[in-house]
Amino acid sequence: MARYTGPVCRLCRRAGEKLFLKGTRCYTDKCPVARRNVPPGQHGVSRRKLSDYGLHLREKQKARWTYGVLERQFRKTFERAAKSPGVTGERLLQLLELRLDNVVYRLGLASSRPEARQLVRHGHFQVNGHKVDIPSYQVREGDVVEVRPKSRDLAKFQALRESPVGPTVPDWLSADLENLRGKVLRAPKREEIDSGLHEQLIVEYYSR
Repeated sequence: MARYTGPVCRLCRRAGEKLFLKGTRCYTDKCPVARRNVPPGQHGVSRRKLSDYGLHLREKQKARWTYGVLERQFRKTFERAAKSPGVTGERLLQLLELRLDNVVYRLGLASSRPEARQLVRHGHFQVNGHKVDIPSYQVREGDVVEVRPKSRDLAKFQALRESPVGPTVPDWLSADLENLRGKVLRAPKREEIDSGLHEQLIVEYYSR
C-alpha cells in the first residue's frame, strides 16, 4: 500500500477529531475540524452509526494516521508489542512514541509528525553522533537525538533557537533547543502519551 499523499485534513475529518497533522494550523480557526467536523464526501453528514467492527477499524486507522505508519508497518509493530512483556496496548503506544520521527516532534524540533518524518528522511538528524535517516528507527533510553552540524544553519532550526517560547516537552524526554538536541530519559508511561487513542480497541481489532 502506498503512502497517503492527499490532504491530511480529510483524515482528521474522517477520524472525527484533530490528529494534529498540519502543525500550527491545527491550533487556529482555519482547522477544518473546528469549522466543519463531519466526514468528508457528499454523504458525510448522513452516515449511519458505526458497528463494533467499524469502531475498532477507525481506532486502528487513527493510530496509523497519527503516527504516519503504513498498514504493514503497523501490523508488525503490533506483533512486536504482543510478544513484549506488559500490556499489549500500552506497549504498542510506547513503540510508536519511540519512533525517531515522533521523538523529533515531541522535542519540538518539528511542528508536526509529517514534517519530522521529512526532516529525518532528508538526513538532518543524528542519534548518538551517527546520522540516521530512517523515521521508524527505534530510539532507546539514553539516546541523544540532535540536529546534524551541517543542518544547524537552516532557517528552520535557526528560528527554533531564537524563539523566546519553547515547546512543551514530555517528562520522558529532555530538550536543549539552544543546542538543538534532546535525550530520551526513559520509555513513556501510558498517562504521558496524549495521543487520544483507545489502544484496547486496536487490540480487539487484531484479536478478531
